[in-house]
Amino acid sequence: MPGAARRRHAVRVWGTRAGLIAAWLLSWELSARYLIDPFYYSQPSAIWRRLVEWFTDGTAFGSIWLQIWVTLQESVAGFVIGAVAGVVLGVLLGRSRFLAEVCAPFIKAANAIPRIVLASLFVIWFGLGLSSKVATAVVLVFFAVFFNAFQGAREVDRTLVDNARILGASPRAVLLTIVLPSATSWILASLHVAFGFALIGAVVGEYTGADKGLGLLINNAQGTFDAAGIYAGMVVITVIALLAEWLLTRLESRLLAWRPPSTNVETIA
Repeated sequence: MPGAARRRHAVRVWGTRAGLIAAWLLSWELSARYLIDPFYYSQPSAIWRRLVEWFTDGTAFGSIWLQIWVTLQESVAGFVIGAVAGVVLGVLLGRSRFLAEVCAPFIKAANAIPRIVLASLFVIWFGLGLSSKVATAVVLVFFAVFFNAFQGAREVDRTLVDNARILGASPRAVLLTIVLPSATSWILASLHVAFGFALIGAVVGEYTGADKGLGLLINNAQGTFDAAGIYAGMVVITVIALLAEWLLTRLESRLLAWRPPSTNVETIA
């Protein structure tokens, strides 16, 4: 698509998105004024006032930037640890049928445990500090990445692997030059979802018990029947998630620059 046509298309796409958001917010605002009770459902103007209050005067627990920083620390730490563990174990089990058969029931059982139960246990084990929130985020991220890495390692072309071995490639060389590059698209696809899970894990952990963080703000807003505060916390979390998604998309573009561009698959930008 030529540059000018691409720009016109982008303007149409973003214009339509902005129009949909404006229509949704306007209908919500009018409904809250004339049809529904804003005490329960809040309204965009009240949410905006709460956000302005947080970013100018601070929250009941200190600066909003401190709350964002704490949640971001927990999310990033949980994302990195969970992603690395998920990739390593997923690729290892994906390339070893024996290990996969031995570990399968244990992994399925661990994945079946409700995360909210684990969050409560982590608070008991690690306290109200950073560690319990990171642990909750790690659990959510690990399984999201593990299953994709496992499937990606299983989907490697066996003929390509056999040819490399015939030519004398060591198991390490096969792993680094064939298996991991082949599984990269699977792994990167899981990372887009995984950071959202890391945020959820951090917020759920804070909601369960914390002295700082966005989850604490949402929990406090719920306890005081402040619907605007709940929505305001959701808005801040959503913005963080969208920024992380943008960064991951840029990283993916760089890591997959060697691949020829697809001509028949549209991406969500």
